[in-house]
Amino acid sequence: MKIAPMNAGGADPTAPIVVIGAGQAGFSVCVKLREFGHSGPITLVGDEPQPPYQRPPLSKAYLLGEMAPETLHFRPPAFFERKSIDLRLATRAERIDRPSQEVVLSDGATLPYARLVLATGARPRRLPATLCRDLAGIYHVRTLADIDAMAAEFRPARHVLVVGGGYIGLEAAAVAAKLGLRVTVVEAAPRILQRVAAAETSEFFRTLHRAHGVDLREGTGLVALTGTDRVKRALLTDGSEISVDFVVAGIGVRPNVGLAEAAGLTMCNGIVVDAHCRTSDPRILAAGDCASFPWRGERIRLESVGNAIGQAEAAARTIVGKPEAYDARPWFWSDQFDVKLQIAGLSSGYDHVVKRKGSGASASFWYYRGLALLAVDAMNEPRAYMVARRLIDTGRSPSPALVGDPAADLKSLLDGEDAQSGRAAGD
Repeated sequence: MKIAPMNAGGADPTAPIVVIGAGQAGFSVCVKLREFGHSGPITLVGDEPQPPYQRPPLSKAYLLGEMAPETLHFRPPAFFERKSIDLRLATRAERIDRPSQEVVLSDGATLPYARLVLATGARPRRLPATLCRDLAGIYHVRTLADIDAMAAEFRPARHVLVVGGGYIGLEAAAVAAKLGLRVTVVEAAPRILQRVAAAETSEFFRTLHRAHGVDLREGTGLVALTGTDRVKRALLTDGSEISVDFVVAGIGVRPNVGLAEAAGLTMCNGIVVDAHCRTSDPRILAAGDCASFPWRGERIRLESVGNAIGQAEAAARTIVGKPEAYDARPWFWSDQFDVKLQIAGLSSGYDHVVKRKGSGASASFWYYRGLALLAVDAMNEPRAYMVARRLIDTGRSPSPALVGDPAADLKSLLDGEDAQSGRAAGD
């Protein structure tokens, strides 16, 4: 991808900046711009009515009723006034006029920009209309409004069908089971978490969910949902038909690229950006779930809080004329029942997994390609996660034999001779 020289015309600290998308990435860009000394107008446009808020707790603590809506907010409204960030809520960006450097909003307003940041995030993949048939009682998980709409459904003894055995689906299933509902999870792939985790991690969470009474059906898809006005029954590919009170779909997300695509920006599994978050138009940047960026010789797109924050900082540095190439250090987490899963690194391309037994039911699974450590899944093993993250971030790989030895202290993985620097063994 060819990109014009950065900061053509210089980095003007008084120039107007427009940020589209008021999620983690968009919010973080605005905060970092002020922190780095940008004094000009900053406008943050969000299509939801709430101020920027955390999404990860939505399918966990918030759905359980353990968090009030205002505790989800990154900052109170007064923060944006104090930082002179013009927050435009319940407003969509309809069109980018690149020649005139303006954004046209759904309320008819136009916003001029010297730099535009697209932090448009992602949207849930939806069940096909042929399955839903406009029936009530079918929900998707992404926004605060989504969770509020389904919250009243979570009552004891009701039966929920969760479609999708990824992390979002399993988190919703865990919440439902904890609240006393009957839960059936269907996953069309041969095993849960197949796209994102090794068979060992799948087995750990399969055992966990079944121990809590979840009816987990792998290799089983959804054929039809039936009912008059509201969903009542589900026909599955295994030939069974079950009665349900409502359905929650957690079948992945798609990056929101419509605005960028219509503006003629380059696409590849998201909005294509370089290491400095610049799109094919040097005056437009992108960050977060919607952005596809270079990483270790390939192009990836990450859906995580850590990536949103990291790319947002890189974008802000580019805008203020102090660019630093973004080097992603992936990490993720998931809470299910009494288990906290912490993930460091990316496991794609692994060829074997080493199990390290923890105390009780805790464990960690270490992904290797050859002798190179790629990633770790740590279940209720915070020390293993922290050690693994330090190793991965510094490009060191302890020998698989040492990792799998229960007598080896975790600290020895950091300072022992077996922790080889670099990734020559596997890359």
